[in-house]
Order: sequence, then structure tokens, then C-alpha cells
Amino acid sequence: MTSTVVPERPASVTDELAGRPGVVRFMVVPDRRFVMIDGEGPAGDAAFLPRMPGVYATAWTLRFALKRRGVVTKVGPLEGLWWTTTGKTDLDDIFGGGAGLREDWRWTLMIGLPAEATDAELEAALAAGRAKLASPYRESLRIEAFDEGEVAQVLHLGSYADERPTIEALHGAIAAGGHVPRGRHHEIYLGDPRRSAPGKLRTILRQPVEAAR
Repeated sequence: MTSTVVPERPASVTDELAGRPGVVRFMVVPDRRFVMIDGEGPAGDAAFLPRMPGVYATAWTLRFALKRRGVVTKVGPLEGLWWTTTGKTDLDDIFGGGAGLREDWRWTLMIGLPAEATDAELEAALAAGRAKLASPYRESLRIEAFDEGEVAQVLHLGSYADERPTIEALHGAIAAGGHVPRGRHHEIYLGDPRRSAPGKLRTILRQPVEAAR
């Protein structure tokens, strides 16, 4: 089977993250550098809070370094890559498997970094981020290039716990468009759960894809 969908090529990050609930977009995402940190097990504050200071300190240090030389940028949204050690992709297992399966979850939290940054600026920002972390979190913080390529994505409006129907619709559109999933489930958190009601949170749900064969 060949692909029946021609992917978009977003003109900017703002365009890339635009969307309406229920509307699946296929696009080619350009590669960019991210500050990343790894984790495992269930999601939540207990897992995220020890890691977040390093991620944000890196991103903000870089923003201020660029501003000092006249380059105005913004700190991007928090993003997450999700997968399981078992390789399971069945949503009944992932959402209904209970705490035991959640121990098999693995994830990477990350923020995109401006292309204008020099290697020296990136190294200094990463050092500032690592200074905010205790071991063993410090060792996991890094800056990496990430090339996702062709993806399908949709805007989810609502709580993180209610993502399943949106994920199912996304995967249905992937199959209908002549594609199959590849890589890791990707979430881009446009809302802040500390300031928004759960029903008003906005999250881009993204899945890398390739043409079905």
C-alpha cells in the first residue's frame, strides 16, 4: 500500500504546533536540538519534579545568552516521548494495565532549543542546567539532535487521563492515510496543569509514521 496523504512542511514552530481538536495533520518535522532528561515508571510530580529544574534552567539560560547578543527567542513548551520496555503498543494494556504495567513505562522529557545557539552557548546552558540537579538526574541531562521526520498529530483538549479516544482517532487516521506508526509516542504540552482546569488543557499528540507496505 502506498501513502495517500501528502505531508505538510510547516513554515515555523508556531505553525507546527497549530491545530484544532479532532483534526489530524500529517507533516514533516525538521530536525532540531533539544535539552533532554530520561525517566521511568508512572508519570507524575514525584517523577518529574526532581528533573524539571535542569531542563528549564538549560532552556532559560540559553534564551538569556541569545538575548545578550540581540537574538530574541522564546522558551518552547515541555515535550515528552513515551514507550514501554516490553514494546507493547496495545492501548488496553497501556491504559488498563494498572500500576504493574506503568512500571514498564519509559519516557524522556525535553524542550526544543533555538537553532541560533552556538555550540559554546549550548555547553554553557547545559552546565547551568546540570548545576540545578542532584545525581543521578544530573548525568541524564543532555542536549541532542532529534530528527523525527514524517509524523501525524492531533490537538487533544482535556485532561491527560482522557487522551485515549484522541489517540485512537489519531491511529485510525494514520491507517486510513496509508501509514503505519513507528518510533515513540510524542506529547507536546501546550497547557500548564498548575494554571488550567483539566478540561482546558491543550496537548499535541504526535506519532511518527511511515508508508504502509
